[in-house]
Amino acid sequence: MANNKPIGVAYADPALDSWQVGTPAQPIVQSTAGNTTQLYVTASAASGGVRGYYGRVNFTGATGGETLRAFTTVAAAQGAGQTTNGAHISMSVNSGGSISGAGNALRATLGVATGVTPGGTLASIQVDSDFPSTVTLPGSAAFLRFTNSNSGTIDNLMNVPVAMVPAEVGAVLSHTIKVVASDGTPYYLMVSDQP
Repeated sequence: MANNKPIGVAYADPALDSWQVGTPAQPIVQSTAGNTTQLYVTASAASGGVRGYYGRVNFTGATGGETLRAFTTVAAAQGAGQTTNGAHISMSVNSGGSISGAGNALRATLGVATGVTPGGTLASIQVDSDFPSTVTLPGSAAFLRFTNSNSGTIDNLMNVPVAMVPAEVGAVLSHTIKVVASDGTPYYLMVSDQP
């Protein structure tokens, strides 16, 4: 992609306040397929950790926000078979590689320090929807979608701590949670309002 915006001046200042590429009025124009920003790293350290990107925000005032915010907007009809994501995160184990601990494509950790009572509603992952009631969603729309992207399959939906699966002591079915299979068939998880 040809660079059609002035680069400006780069400062070797570790305390650089901020930086920006493009503006809402003058965004970078990416008119051909490709990566707008690229980083290629070969990490050959014998131990320790390597991070392609590392960001840390320490909130010391009353403000809120994120360390990372990704926002994709679709403003044109997508071509047949196209997939568009707000973020796509992968972890691959290739030939010669192995995992001795955990290998996660995405890890979300919620932490609270000892002695702190944080308040609020906490979750390791919050999954939101954002559309008005006038929108008609397809029957396949769901908060979470699970797919096997290759010929191999994972048959277990979740791996949970044993404490989350207590023995049933006479609970009676009281509610159901609707799920939909990839072929559009609805199914219902049986749940109870009793332990």
